[in-house]
Amino acid sequence: MLISTINVMSIPEAWWACMRQIFIDGIVYTIERGSFEGHLRREFDLAVINIQEPGIRPLVPNVPIGVPAPTSMEYIEQYLPYLMAEGKADNEDYTYGMYLAPQISKVIEMLRNSGQTNQAYLTVGDPNTIDMKDPPCLRGIQCRIRYGKLHFIVYFRSWDLWAGFPSNLAALQLMKEDMAKELSIPDGSLMAVSPGLHLYDHSWKFAKMVLGESECSQTCQADI
Repeated sequence: MLISTINVMSIPEAWWACMRQIFIDGIVYTIERGSFEGHLRREFDLAVINIQEPGIRPLVPNVPIGVPAPTSMEYIEQYLPYLMAEGKADNEDYTYGMYLAPQISKVIEMLRNSGQTNQAYLTVGDPNTIDMKDPPCLRGIQCRIRYGKLHFIVYFRSWDLWAGFPSNLAALQLMKEDMAKELSIPDGSLMAVSPGLHLYDHSWKFAKMVLGESECSQTCQADI
């Protein structure tokens, strides 16, 4: 197993760095179970991303003219209730908010009263998620006060690099900023860990357009 480590300042920089690195470290395989079965997916063995100043604006990456934007702040604002609010629509198996919302106030209170703890963990899912056709990708958020700031360490079991990565991280950053305000402490770093950070084959052409010929490795050019 190869650990791919990305250490950057901002969320857009993390996206660009992972886009470049996945064509160096990622393996290509055919999906046998999950989204887009039968298609190809290029995936890191294990990605560890450390974003030192995730609050740097803009939170979402800019892309060259002619490339469809992977996300936008308008989308992020619409996505936030899915992440932080309870309840779900009749056509939804779950939302992150239905798991996270009941825990957020408890974690804030825990950190307010006992900042130096490893128990401030927000869990996504329950034993029944194993039976879902598409179980949650985000599975947990470790909330930690260290060096006087609030930091997040998040775990994704599977994670779409093209659109999911920038959308999820921007929304999680806004959530972290809100929690830091509640705690009256500065906002800190954002670390993400995933054994399933990937690009689907239908995104490869966009990745090549974003990276450009000079950035793409020979493997990237051959696969797309």
